[in-house]
Amino acid sequence: MGTAIMVTSGKGGTGKTSVTAGVAGCLAALGRRVLCVDVDIGLRNLDLVLGLSDRAAMDFSDVMARRCSLLNAAVEHPGVRGLYLLTAPLSEEGLDEAAFRTVIGEAKDCFDFVLMDSPAGLGTGFRLAKAAADRAIVVSAVDAAALRDAQRTVSELMGQVGDIHLVMNRVKPSLIRTLRTSLDSAMDTAGLPLLGVVPEDAHVTVAAAAGEPMVLASCKGASPAYLNIAKRLLGQRTPLLRIR
Repeated sequence: MGTAIMVTSGKGGTGKTSVTAGVAGCLAALGRRVLCVDVDIGLRNLDLVLGLSDRAAMDFSDVMARRCSLLNAAVEHPGVRGLYLLTAPLSEEGLDEAAFRTVIGEAKDCFDFVLMDSPAGLGTGFRLAKAAADRAIVVSAVDAAALRDAQRTVSELMGQVGDIHLVMNRVKPSLIRTLRTSLDSAMDTAGLPLLGVVPEDAHVTVAAAAGEPMVLASCKGASPAYLNIAKRLLGQRTPLLRIR
């Protein structure tokens, strides 16, 4: 059975969707079957980042209502074997936590990893993802406001989701060498073990605009950081980020 991982953040702008897509692409490149589930209802854009907006015709509400099967609704990426997307509906109407858990349970029978891109904040999408998650990744920037919001998110997850980890995203490469103390402080502030550090990388924006997964777009910057996170999720001993 696969693992359902909720990827969330306390505030918008942390790059949570890019992290979801980047790590998912790397897991698929490592030979795993991966389903990305967009749970950002009404504001979905994971399909754009993955370049699947023209292919995702059905969403998870269609599976919940049994209008189609999970495997018919999930679309595979044409360039990354084993990478699939199940997109979000445009409306919150009729969404039920128990029914969503059932859909994710079915997905775990078919995929090694189910990565749920949860919206920032504590709305409906957050509650759905939390109800179905085995693990959670909280994505944060290094500024105090982002970390405070990440801490609030953690407090909502504690006791309801198993392992919870922190990913520091959009870290400026020029600061990484002097960031050890700041990272230790960030971990203490958020109250989480650190799963990865992702540098600020213009290729992420360019690849998202082109609808090209980072695993295909670049082998520098954020890409090796996503790969290290993927390997750590697989239980491999891997550096958080190799700095040169």
